[in-house]
Amino acid sequence: MENSTSVDEFLLLGLTTVQKLQPIFFVMFLTIYLLNLVGNGVILMIVTLERRLHSPMYFFLGNLSCLDICYSSVTLPKVLINLLSRHRTISFLGCITQLYFFHFLGSTEAILLAVMAFDRFVAICSPLRYTAIMNPQLCILLAATAWLTSFFYALLHSVMTAHLNFCHSHKLSHFFCDVKPLLEVACGSTVLNQWLLSVVTGSISMGAFLLIVLSYFYIIAFLLFKNRSCRMLRKALSTCTSHFMVVCLFYGPVGFTYIRPATASASSMSEDRMVAIIYSAVTPVLNPLIYTLRNKEVMLALKRNFGKKLFKDNQLHAGDQ
Repeated sequence: MENSTSVDEFLLLGLTTVQKLQPIFFVMFLTIYLLNLVGNGVILMIVTLERRLHSPMYFFLGNLSCLDICYSSVTLPKVLINLLSRHRTISFLGCITQLYFFHFLGSTEAILLAVMAFDRFVAICSPLRYTAIMNPQLCILLAATAWLTSFFYALLHSVMTAHLNFCHSHKLSHFFCDVKPLLEVACGSTVLNQWLLSVVTGSISMGAFLLIVLSYFYIIAFLLFKNRSCRMLRKALSTCTSHFMVVCLFYGPVGFTYIRPATASASSMSEDRMVAIIYSAVTPVLNPLIYTLRNKEVMLALKRNFGKKLFKDNQLHAGDQ
C-alpha cells in the first residue's frame, strides 16, 4: 500500500516550460480574456437594456454570455498570473474550488444549450403558441433547472475528488485544476471517480447533446414535410445556424476530453491541454461574435444603442466648443 500524504498545494506545470514563449502566451491569453469580457459584456448589456430583445431566446443568450464571462474567469486569471510567476502553485482548497466552478459553469452551459435548442423548436414548429408555451415562468424554471442541476453535479465531483489521497507527485500536467489531472496523481482506488467522470459527465453532456439533435431533427422534419416553405426554411436555418455553431464549438472539445477513455500517456495529456484551451478560452470569445454577426436583431440593437451614445457625445462636444 502506498503512503498517502496531506497535500497543501499543487504545482501547475502550465502550458509550456519554454521561458521565451511565456510572454507570447501571456499577451495572447490576456487579449482573449479581454475580448471575452468585452464581447459577452456588451451582449449582456444589450439584452438587458433593449426592450425589443426581452424574449425567451435573448433571455437564454444573456445567460450564456454571463456563463462565458464566469467560465473564462475561473481559469484564465490564474493562467495569466502563472505565466508571469515562477511560483506556479495553487492551494488544495483553491484547486478544489477551481475544479468546482469549472464543472458547475461548464455543465450549466451544456444544459443551457439544450434549453436554447428547445426554444428554437417551439418557435419554429409552434409559432402561434410560442409566447404561451415559452412564458417567463417557464424560461426562469428552465434556466434555474440548468443552474441547479449543475450545482449538485459539480458538488459531487468536488467532494469525491477532495476525499482522495495523494501520494504521487503533486505536479499537475495542466494549466488549471481538473478532475483528470488530479486522478493521475492520486493513490488508492479511483474507480468511483473515473466512473463519475465517464458515466455522470457523459450522461449530462451526451443527454443534453441528444436533446439538441432531437430538436433539430424535429425542426428539419417539420419544415420539409409539414411546412414546405423555402422562405421559412431559410429563415429557420438562419436562426439556428448560430446556435448550431456554438454547440459544435462546445461539445466537440468537451466530448474529446471527458467521454473518450482516459489514458495517462504524455501525448494524451498534451492533447487534453490543447483541447482545454479551446473550450475554456477560445469558445467563450467566439460565442458573442457568432451571435452578433449572424443576428440582425442584435446588430440593430447595437447600432441603436451605440449610435445614440455617439450622437449624444458629438452634441456635447459641439456644445462645449
